[in-house]
Amino acid sequence: MPQQLTRMDFHRLPIPLDRDVFVRNLLREFTQSLANKLGAESASRFVGEIGAAAGGQFNAYYRAALKTASMTRRQVAEAMVDVKRRIEGDFYIVEQSDEKIVLRNRACPFGNKVLDRPELCMMTSSVFGAIASKNLGYAKVELKETIARRNAQCHVVVYLKRSEESVAAPGREFSGPAAASADGGL
Repeated sequence: MPQQLTRMDFHRLPIPLDRDVFVRNLLREFTQSLANKLGAESASRFVGEIGAAAGGQFNAYYRAALKTASMTRRQVAEAMVDVKRRIEGDFYIVEQSDEKIVLRNRACPFGNKVLDRPELCMMTSSVFGAIASKNLGYAKVELKETIARRNAQCHVVVYLKRSEESVAAPGREFSGPAAASADGGL
């Protein structure tokens, strides 16, 4: 016979639910619904727009905290890692040069809710692209490997200049205010 619980006892039940789990579940189901209704590509673009807006806001936070009108490449790379650290991702810098920033990630902020939902990766892509382009003028973000596609880690390349390598790479391009003065508006 099931145990009778009073209203006061419900908080003791071992239910895996808190605000974080709720939001991750909500985003997972939201992206699946978008993909079902609009297609995966449209869903990715939609999530990317949200990520770009969030990236713009995060960029403003870092610029204000650093008291600067524009971050350097090194600061941009560190900001990317720090954004993800603050939301329980585990990104780290593998390589950085004037041409690109290469990152890897051992833990997705969406946890296991990201599995088989690559549309959610557009959040990372767009946040990184927005931050890089708003400070350095241009970015193209390539998601070489993702936990969402069941790779062991994410492998992300943020190209900072148009080059043969960046043009050949799949990904989304971003341009910021510095682009017009840095490369003739390309």
